[in-house]
Parts: sequence; structure tokens; C-alpha cells
Amino acid sequence: MDKRATMQDVAEKAGVSQATVSLVLNGVANARVSAATRRRVQDAADELGYRRGPQHPVPAGRAKVIGLFVDEVTTTPMLGPFLEGAMEEGALQDVAVAVFFTGGDPLLEKTAIDMLVAQNAIGAVYTTLITREVVVPEHFAQLPLVLLNCYEGELRFPSVVPGDVVAGYVATEALIKAGHRRIAHLAGEDIIAASTDRYQGFRMAMEKYGVRIEESLVTQGGWNVREGRERAMALLSRSDRPTAIFCFCDRMAVGCYDAARILGLSIPEDISIIGFDDEDIAANLLPPLTTLVLPHNEMARWAVGQLLESFEGVDDDERLQKLKIECELVERQSVGAPKL
Repeated sequence: MDKRATMQDVAEKAGVSQATVSLVLNGVANARVSAATRRRVQDAADELGYRRGPQHPVPAGRAKVIGLFVDEVTTTPMLGPFLEGAMEEGALQDVAVAVFFTGGDPLLEKTAIDMLVAQNAIGAVYTTLITREVVVPEHFAQLPLVLLNCYEGELRFPSVVPGDVVAGYVATEALIKAGHRRIAHLAGEDIIAASTDRYQGFRMAMEKYGVRIEESLVTQGGWNVREGRERAMALLSRSDRPTAIFCFCDRMAVGCYDAARILGLSIPEDISIIGFDDEDIAANLLPPLTTLVLPHNEMARWAVGQLLESFEGVDDDERLQKLKIECELVERQSVGAPKL
């Protein structure tokens, strides 16, 4: 008898992550997965004869609870998709997700861990709101653990982060394919992993297509609207101004819109702009902003699914991985061909 196809088999055949397969096959509402990707996943599932069913049996005696630890209390829109993804994936298996906002306080973390251990919980997800390297406190080793949006230098726990290098490449490639050659990059702080990775992707795309990188068009530091406006004003006031700007984040892109308006420039006729994060404001700008989606919902789903899978006899060497999930390009109206 042939081996029954698994969700991982479907993911490998479709060329997507297992979390994407979970989103598609479970029909999760509002999941930000493109129609083409949905079709690819469904076709792969049909071809393999995959049938949905309980994927992650929890052994008797384990409380159906997972602890989600968040490193800071904040109103950032980045938090919502983490919470939604973790809770939705848990709900598919009747598993509750308990959220702990610890602010990185060791005492609060240990108190929460002790409570989860006493309940014989399934495990914990250690989450940071900014992608970065971390050193996980030893008290987390009492439970199965997955790192969400962060990673350790020494690979002790499975982790999942956005594919920021590839995303930076994709954003820059989109501008190059639109015909741009004088491309500026508003990078973030160099201490932020996402910033350095996106910048690396920018350079890779420019070099791949043989486009000269003009270092004076690459500026670094900041993440908010004001900083984006100030840096864009300086770039767009030049006699040899760039024809396109790739921004570290959407908020900086909003600042670029402000600068263009102040200088009487039209988007995308005079300047093309790409952001990053796909915040709610991106689709409501005039014109709507082309940007990339951070796959936080999908990442959180993978993290929860990975904890549940840890009870299915998966080899430790197979589980200990640093997964990077792709950031999808959302094409809107802020990118056009440069003026000749």
C-alpha cells in the first residue's frame, strides 16, 4: 500500500511552505495567499491524493495548550498577524494558545514557563516583533520550543523568519524590469537584521542585472514617515534624482509620497516607489503602494504546527532548522516606467 501523502509532501511539490499549505487547504479566511499559489497548492494536493484529516495528534496527558511569548507590549500592526496565525492554527487542532507579554523580563518568563510545565503543556513559541538574533533563556528548555521571527546563533531550536534577502531582491528586480536604472534605497538601521538582509537583496539584484549601484543613492537609518520624508527630499531635490526608490518599510514610503507631493512630482510618472510590510495604509495611498507582505500569519502557523509535529516522532536533526518564508510582492500602482 502506498504511503499516505502528508501536508509536507504537498508543500514540497507545490514549492511552498507547509504553513501555506495549511492556510490553503483549511480554507482560512483573509489569508494573504495569491490565487496562483492557491491553485498550485490545490493541484499538488489533488495529484498526490492528499486528504485532510487530523495532522497533529497530541498524546494523552498533554494539556492542549501552547504558550506564545511576545518580547514587548506594543500597538504595532505587526503583532496582530502573529496572534491570529498562532490562534487559528491552534484552533484547527482544538489547541488553545495562551499569550504572555513579558517584555523580556526573566522573572515573568520563568513564572509563565513554570505554569505551563505544571499543566504539562504542549510547548512554547518565543516571539520577537523585530527579526533578530536572540539568546534564549535556559528556563525555556523545560518545554519543546520554537522561535518565531528570531533565531539563535547556535541552532538549538527550530526557528522561522521572513526571507528578507530574497524579498529585497524581488523588490529591486521589479523596479529594474520596469525599466529603472537610477534606483535609490532607503535602508533601515544597520543593527536590524531585516534592514541588512533587504539591502543585501537590493545589491544582489543590481549586480545580477548589471545595474550600477550609485552609493550616494543608498542612505541608511530610520524607519518612520518623517525620516522617509527627509531622506526622500534630499534625493528628489537633486538635479540627477533617482527614478525609483525601494524603501525599507511602508512608513518610509509614505514619507517619500510626502516629499514627491511637496516637490510637485507625480507617482509613478516622475518617481516609482516600493515599500515593505503591506501595512493597511499601503492600499489606501494615492496611488496605492506596491509593497511586500511580511508573512507573519504564515510564520506563526508554522511555529505552532512545528510544536505539534514534534510529538510525531520527527528526528531532532530534521526539526532543528531555520526556515525562511517568502515575502510576496503586492503589485499596485506606485511603479511605472521611467520617463525617457
